[in-house]
Amino acid sequence: MARPQLRVYLGSEDSCELAKSSPLQPERADVTVALGDVLPLLVDAVQTRRAWLRDFEHDSVSLSADLYEVLMAYQDLRQTG
Repeated sequence: MARPQLRVYLGSEDSCELAKSSPLQPERADVTVALGDVLPLLVDAVQTRRAWLRDFEHDSVSLSADLYEVLMAYQDLRQTG
């Protein structure tokens, strides 16, 4: 009995052919979202110890300079308190 081959559907047939033609270079797209939309989901994932978070622990995240400054100040405050 032949094993079935599974494929991930990425859109139209043209985009599937493009994805199949370059398997060594996965397509990565940046997405911009409001922190308020993502933060509750991340908080819940951390609190419930979701295993998939480990898959992304070395990924880079872009932050605005002012948010980064606030986070660093908050980190210093927590360490001294």
